[in-house]
Amino acid sequence: MTHTPRIPRLFEPARLGPLELPNRLVMAPMTRNRAAADGVPEPIMATYYAQRATAGLIVAEAATPNAVGQTYPDIAAIHSAAQVAGWRRVTDAVHAAGGRMFLQLQHGGRVGHPDTSGLTPVAPSPVPLPEAIFTSGGHQQAVVPREMTVEEIRSTVADFATAARNALDAGFAGVEVHAANGYLLHQFLARNTNRRTDGYGGSVAGRIRFVAEVVHAVADAIGPERVGLRISPGSTVNGIEEGDTETLYPALIKELADTGLSYLHIVRAEPGHPLFRELRTAWPATLIANPSLPGDGVPADGGMRQAERLLTAGADLIALGRTFLANPDLVTRLRTGAPLNPIRDAYLMYVGGETGYTDYPTLTAA
Repeated sequence: MTHTPRIPRLFEPARLGPLELPNRLVMAPMTRNRAAADGVPEPIMATYYAQRATAGLIVAEAATPNAVGQTYPDIAAIHSAAQVAGWRRVTDAVHAAGGRMFLQLQHGGRVGHPDTSGLTPVAPSPVPLPEAIFTSGGHQQAVVPREMTVEEIRSTVADFATAARNALDAGFAGVEVHAANGYLLHQFLARNTNRRTDGYGGSVAGRIRFVAEVVHAVADAIGPERVGLRISPGSTVNGIEEGDTETLYPALIKELADTGLSYLHIVRAEPGHPLFRELRTAWPATLIANPSLPGDGVPADGGMRQAERLLTAGADLIALGRTFLANPDLVTRLRTGAPLNPIRDAYLMYVGGETGYTDYPTLTAA
């Protein structure tokens, strides 16, 4: 009798909206600052993503839907014809390598600087980032953002919808709306950054309104089956203090549960946390979990133990960041138990070039 080894669920195929995924590993979106100054993706980005095309799904790094939404220097965008064309070169390369891609849409809100974008950042309230920010001229003190008017909120919602259409024109299968990690949408959710007294602030219902409007507009623009949402409950990144995490996110998910979205992506998900279990129960579609891994490097098992725990707890797909960054052939390495490349922190952001970007070796090269 031939013995067939058990295939861990992580390597089983899955369906995501219109996509058939060959495995349940997602390459998480990671800012790498390799675009041109005008937000046009550089050719090296096509190489980088094509190297990692064996992922079940790649969620490409955050792209801004308008000029004022730019966070740092050399961040990709998706609001001009040149940017769409640049991203098309990336998706063509990934498709040629057999991969599938979504694009993350991110507006920085108060996480921005005039020296980088040429514009004063906007935010739900005039509350500045409490730390220095990297700009075209190096690290500088953050500026006080300008409070968005209701008309600007509406135009920003429209910008997200246009960016989603642009993403499909650029060859992406869909988009991920970024409502995590302290950027604009997260700033509307959090009490310390949203001090508005109109219909977009105050109560939980008011603070989730902007996120809900963005998600609905994007879903209407390209179809809900091509839209995901990323959240980071309890995160304090970029000076965020939500204040009522345990109430906030169940309300947001209840608001969006019937929209038919492709997926919900939870950052630093803990399978034993009551909020994770509550959101899993409330969310009717695919759940992508980004595990909370110890330290800043790549764990010896690449995150496999935490990934299996999350799958057991109800996650459908597992998103890994640094592990994919350092290992272009991560799927093969994890499937076979091969050793992993360590991360080189000095080359994560702001430095540009191939080093620490496209020069990580594959098993064959090694």
